[in-house]
Amino acid sequence: MKPPLRQIRAVHTETTIRVYQAYPPEIGDAALRAGRFVAPFKRERMTWIKPSFLWMAYRCGWGAKPGQERVLAIDITRDGFDWALANSALSHFHSDVHADEKAWKAHMRSSPVRIQWDPERNLHLGPLGHRSIQIGLSGEAVGKYVDDWTVHITDVTADMRAVHSEVVAGDLERARSLLPDERPYALSPELTTAIGATEPSTSSTTAAR
Repeated sequence: MKPPLRQIRAVHTETTIRVYQAYPPEIGDAALRAGRFVAPFKRERMTWIKPSFLWMAYRCGWGAKPGQERVLAIDITRDGFDWALANSALSHFHSDVHADEKAWKAHMRSSPVRIQWDPERNLHLGPLGHRSIQIGLSGEAVGKYVDDWTVHITDVTADMRAVHSEVVAGDLERARSLLPDERPYALSPELTTAIGATEPSTSSTTAAR
């Protein structure tokens, strides 16, 4: 079944949802040791979290891009994730969400979170026809992410490179079997509208691979 155009798909439990980030070793290793983000991580900068493993692979070049050699899976509370969505503004004007561009710009100025929908990626990191959500945290949202929401941080660099190795070898079935099980993430009607999702993420559609 074809996924909806804009739908959140992620590894999640009843209490947590997994997002990904990639950092240089000095930031990634410090976070792994502490179990949360600490210096040299900078709270004053916007930080983007991504629920899609393959979109993270696209962004960091399978963990090979300079400054993105440590690929981290961060399990955060669903309450925190939903707070981020509820306090977000879309990066681009969406007529179904805002009355006009003036209202959209005012909303952006007052919101600590940005939402962006970018094409999901396949195993070759080419674009697919449906979208993956990227969530940019700034200001108070970064503090909440670091201090309140983070439950566990895992180094998944080796996992990502293992998938890439199978893709390079041409064994896409094996590569696909190594991907995390990203399932639709249920949203309330209010959050669905606020972030411009296509429909409530309640179907049983599996992640595009």
